[in-house]
Amino acid sequence: MSNAAKLGHRATYADLEALPEGVKGEILDGVLYTQPRPRFRHGRAAGTIFRALGAFDHDGPRDAGPGGWWLIIEPGIELLNSPEVAPDIAGWRRERFTPPGPDEPIRVVPDWACEVLSRSNRAYDRRTKFPYYARVGARHLWVVDPEARTVEVKKLVDGRWTDVATFAHDDVMSAEPFGACAIAVTTLWVP
Repeated sequence: MSNAAKLGHRATYADLEALPEGVKGEILDGVLYTQPRPRFRHGRAAGTIFRALGAFDHDGPRDAGPGGWWLIIEPGIELLNSPEVAPDIAGWRRERFTPPGPDEPIRVVPDWACEVLSRSNRAYDRRTKFPYYARVGARHLWVVDPEARTVEVKKLVDGRWTDVATFAHDDVMSAEPFGACAIAVTTLWVP
């Protein structure tokens, strides 16, 4: 279960560093939220999507795939009073994002975020993170739910998330902003 820590002050990066091993933290709008590290089903779904989108993560010749993106697993992003937000996977179009230096945080809103739901983060992601992503202007959001075995595809329209599609069962997912990729939804779930 994700919890908002009662610190008595606006959370800082130092509060994240003080978390015990095995606890993941994010700071959104000055509030520290904690939850256990992801488990196998969560990591399996995120890893499968990341690998499936690999052809987009380059700037080479067109015959190497569609390219044009930077894709990162659990990046540390610093935005709007939030020194640490980390989508399960995030993507930036290369024409609008230059990777920061080795010790610098990412300070650019992702074009796409992917969140994998679990018992420990479901309410937090839906009630806190998704509205935050909309507020900062992320344009696309995929919501992967291993328990329901669904993938929701959302797009930001007029500052609100609009449902574009939901994939389930034996669907083959081809969805914006990665429409040139086909992902068999069944490959996301642990049997």
